[in-house]
Amino acid sequence: MAIVKWIAILLVTVYCAGLVVLYVRQREMLFPIPPVGRTAPDAAGLAEAGEHVLTSSDGEKVIVWHVPARPGRPVILYFPGNGDSLAGGVSRFKAMTADGTGLVALSYRGYAGSSGSPSEQGLLRDAAAAYAFTTARYAAERIVAWGFSLGTGVAVAVASEHRVGRLILEAPYTSTADIAASSFWFVPVRLLMRDPFRSDQRIARVTVPLLVMHGTDDLAIPIVFGERLFALAHDPKRFVRMAGGGHDDLDQYGAIETARDFIGG
Repeated sequence: MAIVKWIAILLVTVYCAGLVVLYVRQREMLFPIPPVGRTAPDAAGLAEAGEHVLTSSDGEKVIVWHVPARPGRPVILYFPGNGDSLAGGVSRFKAMTADGTGLVALSYRGYAGSSGSPSEQGLLRDAAAAYAFTTARYAAERIVAWGFSLGTGVAVAVASEHRVGRLILEAPYTSTADIAASSFWFVPVRLLMRDPFRSDQRIARVTVPLLVMHGTDDLAIPIVFGERLFALAHDPKRFVRMAGGGHDDLDQYGAIETARDFIGG
Protein backbone atom coordinates (compact mmCIF):
# COMPACT_ATOMS: atom_id res chain seq x y z
CA MET A 1 0.00 0.00 0.00
CA ALA A 2 2.87 2.35 0.78
CA ILE A 3 4.27 1.83 -2.72
CA VAL A 4 0.89 2.60 -4.29
CA LYS A 5 0.62 5.72 -2.17
CA TRP A 6 4.03 7.01 -3.25
CA ILE A 7 3.33 6.23 -6.88
CA ALA A 8 0.08 8.20 -6.63
CA ILE A 9 1.91 11.11 -5.00
CA LEU A 10 4.55 11.03 -7.75
CA LEU A 11 1.94 11.01 -10.50
CA VAL A 12 0.03 13.91 -8.94
CA THR A 13 3.28 15.85 -8.51
CA VAL A 14 4.27 15.30 -12.15
CA TYR A 15 0.77 16.24 -13.33
CA CYS A 16 0.76 19.47 -11.29
CA ALA A 17 4.26 20.32 -12.53
CA GLY A 18 3.02 19.82 -16.08
CA LEU A 19 0.11 22.19 -15.43
CA VAL A 20 2.52 24.83 -14.17
CA VAL A 21 4.68 24.49 -17.29
CA LEU A 22 1.64 24.71 -19.57
CA TYR A 23 0.37 27.80 -17.77
CA VAL A 24 3.72 29.58 -17.79
CA ARG A 25 4.62 28.71 -21.39
CA GLN A 26 1.17 28.82 -23.00
CA ARG A 27 1.86 32.08 -24.84
CA GLU A 28 4.96 30.57 -26.41
CA MET A 29 2.70 27.83 -27.75
CA LEU A 30 -0.13 30.12 -28.84
CA PHE A 31 2.12 32.74 -30.40
CA PRO A 32 5.04 30.89 -32.08
CA ILE A 33 6.68 34.01 -33.49
CA PRO A 34 8.60 33.14 -36.67
CA PRO A 35 12.30 34.11 -36.75
CA VAL A 36 11.74 36.83 -39.35
CA GLY A 37 13.04 40.33 -38.78
CA ARG A 38 11.59 43.58 -40.03
CA THR A 39 11.41 43.48 -43.81
CA ALA A 40 10.49 46.37 -46.08
CA PRO A 41 7.68 45.58 -48.54
CA ASP A 42 9.82 46.22 -51.61
CA ALA A 43 12.58 43.97 -50.28
CA ALA A 44 9.98 41.23 -49.78
CA GLY A 45 8.65 41.66 -53.33
CA LEU A 46 5.62 43.87 -52.71
CA ALA A 47 6.87 47.21 -54.00
CA GLU A 48 3.32 48.55 -54.37
CA ALA A 49 2.89 48.51 -50.59
CA GLY A 50 4.00 51.16 -48.15
CA GLU A 51 5.17 50.40 -44.63
CA HIS A 52 3.66 52.39 -41.76
CA VAL A 53 4.46 52.29 -38.05
CA LEU A 54 1.40 52.79 -35.85
CA THR A 55 1.17 53.44 -32.13
CA SER A 56 -1.27 51.26 -30.22
CA SER A 57 -3.28 52.61 -27.28
CA ASP A 58 -0.72 51.25 -24.82
CA GLY A 59 2.25 52.72 -26.67
CA GLU A 60 3.54 49.75 -28.66
CA LYS A 61 4.81 50.38 -32.18
CA VAL A 62 3.26 48.03 -34.72
CA ILE A 63 3.77 47.76 -38.46
CA VAL A 64 1.19 47.62 -41.23
CA TRP A 65 1.69 47.25 -44.94
CA HIS A 66 -0.69 49.30 -47.08
CA VAL A 67 -1.49 48.74 -50.73
CA PRO A 68 -3.79 51.63 -51.76
CA ALA A 69 -7.11 50.66 -53.28
CA ARG A 70 -8.05 51.88 -56.70
CA PRO A 71 -10.95 54.35 -56.76
CA GLY A 72 -14.20 52.67 -55.80
CA ARG A 73 -12.56 49.37 -54.81
CA PRO A 74 -12.77 47.91 -51.28
CA VAL A 75 -9.85 47.47 -48.92
CA ILE A 76 -8.99 44.29 -47.01
CA LEU A 77 -7.99 44.73 -43.38
CA TYR A 78 -5.99 41.55 -42.91
CA PHE A 79 -5.20 39.76 -39.65
CA PRO A 80 -2.72 36.88 -40.13
CA GLY A 81 -2.25 33.61 -38.31
CA ASN A 82 -0.12 33.11 -35.23
CA GLY A 83 2.95 31.83 -37.07
CA ASP A 84 2.82 34.23 -40.01
CA SER A 85 4.91 37.17 -41.11
CA LEU A 86 4.01 39.87 -43.61
CA ALA A 87 7.03 38.98 -45.74
CA GLY A 88 5.81 35.40 -45.92
CA GLY A 89 2.43 36.49 -47.22
CA VAL A 90 3.57 38.42 -50.29
CA SER A 91 2.26 35.99 -52.91
CA ARG A 92 -1.14 35.96 -51.17
CA PHE A 93 -1.19 39.75 -50.88
CA LYS A 94 -0.43 40.08 -54.59
CA ALA A 95 -3.38 37.83 -55.42
CA MET A 96 -5.67 39.73 -53.05
CA THR A 97 -4.87 43.08 -54.63
CA ALA A 98 -4.57 42.05 -58.29
CA ASP A 99 -8.00 43.48 -59.13
CA GLY A 100 -7.37 46.85 -57.50
CA THR A 101 -8.60 45.89 -54.04
CA GLY A 102 -6.59 47.63 -51.33
CA LEU A 103 -4.84 46.00 -48.41
CA VAL A 104 -3.88 46.90 -44.86
CA ALA A 105 -2.03 43.93 -43.32
CA LEU A 106 -1.01 43.98 -39.66
CA SER A 107 2.16 42.67 -38.06
CA TYR A 108 1.12 41.99 -34.46
CA ARG A 109 3.17 43.18 -31.49
CA GLY A 110 6.29 41.08 -31.10
CA TYR A 111 6.20 40.01 -34.75
CA ALA A 112 8.66 41.08 -37.47
CA GLY A 113 9.59 44.59 -36.39
CA SER A 114 6.64 45.40 -34.12
CA SER A 115 7.46 46.06 -30.48
CA GLY A 116 6.08 44.32 -27.41
CA SER A 117 4.94 40.79 -26.64
CA PRO A 118 1.73 39.20 -27.95
CA SER A 119 -1.40 38.60 -25.90
CA GLU A 120 -5.09 38.67 -26.74
CA GLN A 121 -5.66 42.15 -25.37
CA GLY A 122 -2.45 43.33 -27.00
CA LEU A 123 -3.47 42.03 -30.41
CA LEU A 124 -6.87 43.67 -30.09
CA ARG A 125 -5.17 46.98 -29.31
CA ASP A 126 -2.99 46.53 -32.39
CA ALA A 127 -6.06 45.75 -34.48
CA ALA A 128 -7.79 48.89 -33.23
CA ALA A 129 -4.78 50.94 -34.35
CA ALA A 130 -4.88 49.26 -37.77
CA TYR A 131 -8.61 49.91 -38.03
CA ALA A 132 -8.10 53.60 -37.19
CA PHE A 133 -5.38 53.80 -39.85
CA THR A 134 -7.75 52.26 -42.38
CA THR A 135 -10.78 54.42 -41.57
CA ALA A 136 -8.63 57.52 -41.85
CA ARG A 137 -8.24 56.62 -45.54
CA TYR A 138 -11.39 54.71 -46.48
CA ALA A 139 -15.09 54.78 -45.64
CA ALA A 140 -16.01 52.04 -43.16
CA GLU A 141 -18.36 50.33 -45.62
CA ARG A 142 -15.42 49.73 -47.99
CA ILE A 143 -13.51 47.76 -45.35
CA VAL A 144 -13.46 43.96 -45.54
CA ALA A 145 -12.06 42.50 -42.31
CA TRP A 146 -10.31 39.22 -43.16
CA GLY A 147 -8.85 36.95 -40.50
CA PHE A 148 -6.89 33.75 -40.99
CA SER A 149 -6.56 31.09 -38.27
CA LEU A 150 -5.71 32.89 -35.00
CA GLY A 151 -6.45 36.14 -36.82
CA THR A 152 -10.11 35.17 -37.16
CA GLY A 153 -10.51 35.87 -33.46
CA VAL A 154 -9.05 39.33 -34.00
CA ALA A 155 -11.26 39.95 -37.06
CA VAL A 156 -14.42 38.91 -35.22
CA ALA A 157 -13.54 41.24 -32.34
CA VAL A 158 -13.00 44.15 -34.74
CA ALA A 159 -16.23 43.50 -36.65
CA SER A 160 -18.17 43.18 -33.38
CA GLU A 161 -16.97 46.57 -32.12
CA HIS A 162 -16.39 48.67 -35.25
CA ARG A 163 -18.15 49.39 -38.52
CA VAL A 164 -16.94 47.34 -41.48
CA GLY A 165 -18.54 46.39 -44.77
CA ARG A 166 -17.93 42.63 -44.74
CA LEU A 167 -16.19 39.93 -42.73
CA ILE A 168 -14.18 36.96 -44.03
CA LEU A 169 -13.10 34.19 -41.66
CA GLU A 170 -10.65 31.60 -42.97
CA ALA A 171 -10.20 28.52 -40.75
CA PRO A 172 -11.97 30.06 -37.74
CA TYR A 173 -12.74 28.67 -34.29
CA THR A 174 -15.19 29.21 -31.45
CA SER A 175 -12.38 29.96 -29.00
CA THR A 176 -8.72 29.05 -28.59
CA ALA A 177 -9.72 27.39 -25.32
CA ASP A 178 -11.95 25.00 -27.29
CA ILE A 179 -9.09 24.15 -29.65
CA ALA A 180 -6.66 23.58 -26.78
CA ALA A 181 -9.19 21.53 -24.83
CA SER A 182 -9.67 19.21 -27.79
CA SER A 183 -5.93 18.46 -27.80
CA PHE A 184 -5.25 18.58 -24.05
CA TRP A 185 -8.45 16.88 -22.87
CA PHE A 186 -6.69 15.78 -19.68
CA VAL A 187 -5.94 19.38 -18.61
CA PRO A 188 -8.40 21.99 -17.20
CA VAL A 189 -7.60 24.24 -20.14
CA ARG A 190 -10.50 26.63 -19.66
CA LEU A 191 -9.30 27.46 -16.14
CA LEU A 192 -5.73 28.04 -17.29
CA MET A 193 -6.19 29.83 -20.62
CA ARG A 194 -5.05 33.45 -20.52
CA ASP A 195 -5.96 34.33 -24.12
CA PRO A 196 -9.20 32.52 -24.99
CA PHE A 197 -10.26 34.66 -28.01
CA ARG A 198 -13.98 34.01 -27.43
CA SER A 199 -15.30 34.47 -30.96
CA ASP A 200 -18.34 32.44 -29.92
CA GLN A 201 -19.32 35.23 -27.53
CA ARG A 202 -18.58 38.05 -29.99
CA ILE A 203 -20.00 36.78 -33.27
CA ALA A 204 -23.60 37.63 -32.31
CA ARG A 205 -22.66 41.33 -32.42
CA VAL A 206 -21.55 41.03 -36.04
CA THR A 207 -24.32 42.06 -38.45
CA VAL A 208 -22.47 42.49 -41.76
CA PRO A 209 -22.32 39.84 -44.51
CA LEU A 210 -20.08 36.95 -43.45
CA LEU A 211 -18.03 34.46 -45.46
CA VAL A 212 -16.46 31.44 -43.72
CA MET A 213 -13.94 29.27 -45.59
CA HIS A 214 -12.63 26.05 -44.05
CA GLY A 215 -10.75 23.04 -45.34
CA THR A 216 -12.34 19.67 -44.69
CA ASP A 217 -8.91 18.18 -43.85
CA ASP A 218 -7.75 20.97 -41.54
CA LEU A 219 -5.80 19.30 -38.72
CA ALA A 220 -4.79 22.48 -36.91
CA ILE A 221 -8.35 23.82 -36.51
CA PRO A 222 -10.79 21.05 -37.43
CA ILE A 223 -13.71 22.20 -39.54
CA VAL A 224 -16.20 21.38 -36.77
CA PHE A 225 -15.05 24.51 -34.91
CA GLY A 226 -15.70 26.68 -37.95
CA GLU A 227 -19.12 25.08 -38.34
CA ARG A 228 -20.00 25.77 -34.71
CA LEU A 229 -19.01 29.43 -35.01
CA PHE A 230 -20.94 29.77 -38.26
CA ALA A 231 -24.07 28.40 -36.59
CA LEU A 232 -23.88 31.24 -34.04
CA ALA A 233 -23.58 33.98 -36.69
CA HIS A 234 -26.35 36.15 -38.09
CA ASP A 235 -27.48 36.14 -41.71
CA PRO A 236 -26.45 36.99 -44.32
CA LYS A 237 -23.74 34.37 -44.16
CA ARG A 238 -22.08 31.76 -46.35
CA PHE A 239 -19.98 28.72 -45.43
CA VAL A 240 -17.63 27.28 -48.07
CA ARG A 241 -16.24 23.83 -47.32
CA MET A 242 -13.10 23.26 -49.34
CA ALA A 243 -12.90 19.51 -49.94
CA GLY A 244 -9.38 18.22 -49.31
CA GLY A 245 -8.16 21.58 -48.07
CA GLY A 246 -5.86 21.73 -45.08
CA HIS A 247 -5.08 24.63 -42.79
CA ASP A 248 -2.80 26.97 -44.70
CA ASP A 249 -3.27 25.85 -48.31
CA LEU A 250 -6.76 27.13 -49.12
CA ASP A 251 -5.48 29.42 -51.86
CA GLN A 252 -4.92 26.20 -53.82
CA TYR A 253 -8.61 25.40 -53.36
CA GLY A 254 -9.95 28.74 -54.56
CA ALA A 255 -9.92 30.88 -51.43
CA ILE A 256 -8.88 34.07 -53.21
CA GLU A 257 -11.47 33.62 -55.96
CA THR A 258 -14.17 32.76 -53.43
CA ALA A 259 -13.34 35.84 -51.39
CA ARG A 260 -13.25 38.06 -54.48
CA ASP A 261 -16.71 36.86 -55.49
CA PHE A 262 -17.99 37.53 -51.96
CA ILE A 263 -16.44 40.98 -51.80
CA GLY A 264 -17.88 41.94 -55.15
CA GLY A 265 -21.28 40.36 -54.55
